[in-house]
Amino acid sequence: MNVANPNIGASRPVIRQLDEGAVNRIAAGEVVERPASAIKELVENALDASARKIAIDYGDGGKTLIRVQDDGCGMTATDLPLALSRHATSKIDGSDLLNIQTFGFRGEALPSLAAVGRLTIVTRAGGDDGVEASVSGGDEKPLKPAACNPGTTVTIRDLFYATPARLKFLRSDRAEAQAIIDVVKRLAMAEPFVQFVLRDVSGDGPGREVFRADAQQGDLFGALHGRLARVLGREFAENALAIDAEREGLHLTGFAALPTYSRGSAVAQYFFVNGRPVKDKLLVGALRGAYSDFLSRDRHPAAALFLDCDPKLVDVNVHPAKSEVRFRDPGIARGLIVSALRHALAEAGHRASTTVSTATLGAMQPEPIGARVYQMDQASRPVSAPPPQTPAFQEVAAPWGRVAETDPDEQTAGDPGDYPLGAARGQVHENYIIAQTATGMVIVDQHAAHERLVYEKLKRQMAENGVASQALLIPEIVELSAADCASLMQISDDLARLGFVVEPFGGDAIAVRETPAILGVVDARALILDILDELADQNASENIRMRIDAILSRVACHGSIRSGRWMKTEEMNALLREMEATPHSGQCNHGRPTYVELKLSDIERLFGRT
Repeated sequence: MNVANPNIGASRPVIRQLDEGAVNRIAAGEVVERPASAIKELVENALDASARKIAIDYGDGGKTLIRVQDDGCGMTATDLPLALSRHATSKIDGSDLLNIQTFGFRGEALPSLAAVGRLTIVTRAGGDDGVEASVSGGDEKPLKPAACNPGTTVTIRDLFYATPARLKFLRSDRAEAQAIIDVVKRLAMAEPFVQFVLRDVSGDGPGREVFRADAQQGDLFGALHGRLARVLGREFAENALAIDAEREGLHLTGFAALPTYSRGSAVAQYFFVNGRPVKDKLLVGALRGAYSDFLSRDRHPAAALFLDCDPKLVDVNVHPAKSEVRFRDPGIARGLIVSALRHALAEAGHRASTTVSTATLGAMQPEPIGARVYQMDQASRPVSAPPPQTPAFQEVAAPWGRVAETDPDEQTAGDPGDYPLGAARGQVHENYIIAQTATGMVIVDQHAAHERLVYEKLKRQMAENGVASQALLIPEIVELSAADCASLMQISDDLARLGFVVEPFGGDAIAVRETPAILGVVDARALILDILDELADQNASENIRMRIDAILSRVACHGSIRSGRWMKTEEMNALLREMEATPHSGQCNHGRPTYVELKLSDIERLFGRT
């Protein structure tokens, strides 16, 4: 049974103009989604005002109190009423919406906040008197003088009290507070020369400092490295590679972590376009593509990347919260990220993250049971009768390990101080090479290491000789939509270089003429659909290359040194030298480390020698 639409009445609906209060509350739903959104807008205003110190306070997850204080340029009594009116801004003049070089430009944040909460602004410009403005639920009160330092303090109490429906959809205080911390950390990464202080002032008392990032000194890379160490942790800073690349007007800087410093989710991926924190599918896909050859699907890279370009090459006016951007040429941006990250990873050579050795040392630590007491510290005990005589040890059937034997003439060639991975000193459990370095020791997984070396060699050979293709006796015809056909033919040259040759076949169909020989029998239709899905999601496709790399990886796995094989000293040292000369040899084809390095000082600490 069909039910009549209750919105369709017998009489014609009347078109009416909404009052300004309703318009502001509706607009506030787009700009101010939650307390973290309000803090983001206010901090960005402070940064646009050239602030160098920004203090943020919040109470009850930002629901009852938000206060942002800065030492920026401030406002005069003439500017303040304008700032509280909709679409009034000092950031742009409206003549060119492409040349936007500030965080804010819409002129919606303050009036939106004033429409849904109790807003108070106290501000003073240099050389002028202080002034205070108050607005509650869109009801503006007259200005009054105020005593304050140069800068601006914006206070919001009872956010969303004027829109109770939105207030009910907020999450717990703890969840909202975590969202605030995440927003402030992202903005702190974007501005390393600015001091940020975040405090939780819920309840009585002076409050609790949640996050602090002091202003950094020095050049941009040094300041950014120090700020990332503070925000993302010292381990990220120690295991991150500096990125600095440029292409066709786009400049990429930042830090990307080694593959062995990976995460279980994409929580440590941060992108900034012209200093603005963004969440963009194109950038996420480019980062994933750059690490696709080094991480398994369940691991995610960590990175903080900053992409700077002429404002006219990117459109930031595509989302009310300004969290998304659109590039004029997305292919250049993606290609720059992929090539720059892969080059940096190749330059890292055999380097592995320090967290690998830290985890190894942690695994070696005994479970803490009270204070550590060594045998020499224990009190003397009465001597008891000796235990019954035990039979002598019998020789085991197969040794667990063996010591490398070297000729005296080869001692100098195997000096551990000459090489980063040292000189082989033994092999244990028929799979692990023990090498001595100038500062400690290295444990190498011989199968994982050789697997990576063979894989890189196969990739080099394929890059030099090209991808062999096999022509189909009968071309496979695949019916597609007109839009999909056009998208596929735009990348036909790239596909041909990978051995996958397609041609138009009239109408909305394409003909698959050749496929990569290494893939064997190929379901051309399924492969094309996968490629089109990638194009729709990431504006690029690495499907065929990833399939080829997966086969090369399997070939390398089967063709590498197997676990359980004894190796001569010369073979072990040759493997170590090849690892030092081969990029990406610090991790196997699945992202696991190929070796663990233990410093002598750490080993001595394990035995209580320091």
